[in-house]
Amino acid sequence: MRWWDIDSVLALEKELFPDDAWSRGMFWSELAHARGTGSTRRYLVAYEGDRLVGYGGLAVAGTDSDGGAAVAADVQTIAVARDHWGTGLGARLLTELLRYATAFEATEVMLEVRVDNERAQKLYERFGFEPIGFRRGYYQPGNVDALVMRLSEPSAIPGRSVNGAPDDTPDPATTDGQAEPGPLNGVQGTEIHG
Repeated sequence: MRWWDIDSVLALEKELFPDDAWSRGMFWSELAHARGTGSTRRYLVAYEGDRLVGYGGLAVAGTDSDGGAAVAADVQTIAVARDHWGTGLGARLLTELLRYATAFEATEVMLEVRVDNERAQKLYERFGFEPIGFRRGYYQPGNVDALVMRLSEPSAIPGRSVNGAPDDTPDPATTDGQAEPGPLNGVQGTEIHG
């Protein structure tokens, strides 16, 4: 994601998360930490032609959930346009974020998901995330609880590398471990850029 993607990202953000959408300033702040030496963020966008159809972001910190010195990562956001739900794009974005977590040498990845978002919870469970708690009233102004989930070994996730080249392990975007047909694992014409 670059600064010129923000208008398109905001449009999709407001469409998908009307009650708790991130602001322009929040995205600018995240991108400020995504470049250069010492960067602690990675943000991706997915385009189909000239249309932004998805995005995701990851942040890293210096301690894991047990208070150790290991690096922990947090999935900040993942969003996929409604007409791309069920295509595997969300799984591809998550796979790329987990590859970045591995590049940052994170030993675990955390995330929060709305308790009423079963679609996202199922995706995270397929990747090995496990529920570890709740954050009451986390999503405002609707006062919706967040389910906190953790993945203990992000480096064990198969799929595609950060540069997009396929590796020879099954892609978790599919339920049977077999890759979908097509040049981009079933999401034809979609390009993901970090």
